[in-house]
Amino acid sequence: MSSPPSDVRSGLTGGEEDQAAPGSASPAYGGRPLTVAVTGAAGVLGDRVAARLVGSPGVRKVLAIDDRRGEATGVQWRVLDVRDPAVAERLSGVDVVVHLAMDLGMESDPRARSAYNVRGAQTVVTAAAAAGVHRVVLCTSAMVYGALADNEVPLAEDSELRATEEASLVGDLLEIERLARRAPRAHPGLQVTVLRPAVLVGPGVDTVLTRHFEAPRLLVVAGSRPCWQFCHLDDLAAALEYAALGLVEGELAVGCDGWLEQEEVEALAGIRRMELPAALALGTAARLHRLGLTPAPAGDLAYTMYPWVVSGSRLHEAGWRPRFTNEQVLAELLAQVAGKHALAGRRLGGKEAATSLGAAGATVALVGTAALVRRARKRRRI
Repeated sequence: MSSPPSDVRSGLTGGEEDQAAPGSASPAYGGRPLTVAVTGAAGVLGDRVAARLVGSPGVRKVLAIDDRRGEATGVQWRVLDVRDPAVAERLSGVDVVVHLAMDLGMESDPRARSAYNVRGAQTVVTAAAAAGVHRVVLCTSAMVYGALADNEVPLAEDSELRATEEASLVGDLLEIERLARRAPRAHPGLQVTVLRPAVLVGPGVDTVLTRHFEAPRLLVVAGSRPCWQFCHLDDLAAALEYAALGLVEGELAVGCDGWLEQEEVEALAGIRRMELPAALALGTAARLHRLGLTPAPAGDLAYTMYPWVVSGSRLHEAGWRPRFTNEQVLAELLAQVAGKHALAGRRLGGKEAATSLGAAGATVALVGTAALVRRARKRRRI
């Protein structure tokens, strides 16, 4: 299936480019005003969501929960670790919890990160049920569907979750997905909604997928068929408002309308490709990760190889529309990473970047690794 015409890809038809952004307005809501708690409210996404809910006609009060005080105003701050069972006391009188306290750091220790992410979600869901909260909203990623050569484009939201559980963030997200499915049975009366964004982009977002565009060449594995779909931080915040108000339920995908083929991405980005055989790319990526030279396991490379585009039909049926197109989000991403340099997800310093980029571009990351490997072995001997 090829990419749809540009008017379909961007979600714009007949002069809508000049109209107000469709994803910017709060949704129509006729219920009673709600008290909503946002965990991780000091983080990049949590701050956006808390600010949006403060201005939502359907929200009476916003509690902002995090282990540090953030910048959001108009909220009531509760400073504590979400893994602390005492969070149940802080949720008294809350109608909805939007749980966004997640460690997504590229440099975080994998075991510590998983312990925080999974334990935090478990504690918040249990505490919410104990406090009489009737709805919890969780946010994972469309990565849980897996990136596979035989994926339909786009994937239906009820498609099987086929991602693999390596020592990566995807493993944490899959465990949170399982928790979400168990929770209504374990806690009757508690509704759990899960949002799964496509490649998230926005100020402060730093992932292995955004770093992919910091390379001097875009790595393409021979025989693969990449399809790129993005999700702007503000569009995800708007979708989370829909979920908090109960206007959507269940498991929902979030992203720009349509997708971009690899050739379109290269043309828009002005970055040429570096094509490598799959065995070489995956084998070398695995070796680099084992040596601790790159932050992401080799399995994450699949998300730049195969499609994992999602439809987002359930949000559309509820009236939500993305404010941004794939083209616009890609342009914003390129502006954000300008001047930064990464190879295989590994951020490079000034001298290292100059040496690597002048040598062979993206090939240094996956082919010309001998010097990096020798340095790692030398450090181990010392």
